[in-house]
Amino acid sequence: MIELFCILAVSYAFTYLSVPWFIPRLIKAGITGKDMNKTNSQKIPEMGGFAIMAGFIVGILITIGLSTSGMINANINLPIILASLTTILIMSVIGIIDDLFLIRQHIKAILPIFASLPLVAVSAGVSHMYFPMIGDIDFGILYPLIIIPLAITGASNATNMLAGFNGLEASLGGVMLATVGIASYLAGRTDAMILSFSMLGALLAFLKYNWYPAKIFIGDIGTLAIGATVAVSVIIGNIERIGIILILPFFLELYLKAKGRFNSQSWCEIKDEKLICPKRSEVFGLGRLIMYMTGGIKEARLVTYIILIESVFASIALTLPVVIK
Repeated sequence: MIELFCILAVSYAFTYLSVPWFIPRLIKAGITGKDMNKTNSQKIPEMGGFAIMAGFIVGILITIGLSTSGMINANINLPIILASLTTILIMSVIGIIDDLFLIRQHIKAILPIFASLPLVAVSAGVSHMYFPMIGDIDFGILYPLIIIPLAITGASNATNMLAGFNGLEASLGGVMLATVGIASYLAGRTDAMILSFSMLGALLAFLKYNWYPAKIFIGDIGTLAIGATVAVSVIIGNIERIGIILILPFFLELYLKAKGRFNSQSWCEIKDEKLICPKRSEVFGLGRLIMYMTGGIKEARLVTYIILIESVFASIALTLPVVIK
């Protein structure tokens, strides 16, 4: 249990202290954006994912150092941890490039394939996967060549897609990684636990500044890294079933986005500090669906509703007997 506290405390503290350092420097560099869900035109610093990645990396490195020195009892597979970290860092670099230069969607969907190569190189994960009512399926060579790249690509793009509201990305990431971390701990998957709890601590600290009204935005560097961490953790922890259940709400977002031909934005009308989607034909995302169903809702409450939806799936993932075996 001391290992969990150490991981969370280090990553939380480093990110918490880093954000105030990044905010003025991002503003000075002109890396800012407008909060489209508010009536004011105040510029908010973007790419706050830098602070998240800083806490995440420091949390992992400190944990490795304490483990190798014998100060904490953690059975770490160093090649797997370093390969996983490399994959997540590559995804964060893709996020940086996208934040600065706006990568085309079809290119951004292909790049995660290259990010998965470190995991493929160390033969991460187990090719056997369990499916309810079907049983074990051995994907063999298809697992490293297809399943792993698809998992990295799908999870990263999913967390980048369901976004656009203050605190949403970090909160959803926190719910998912807490679930993966707990499942990894219960299943004895130390490496997956270290990754998930390192990112969880950083996200919890970032929420202090990113929750409504946001003082900093996460950027694609953060959203892509969150998705990659979820995917990598379930792969090396051999708990893919957890990831499948956690990602289900994102399929609704994908369906609604596809219905709107991916050309709509998160925001809608704003009236009396409420976000409003008056037309059913304009329901092009989960956020807008909630706006339409409630007849107008404040942003913080909308984010809370989406978090609750994800939390339901997280609870299912942790309680179904078929999840962890």
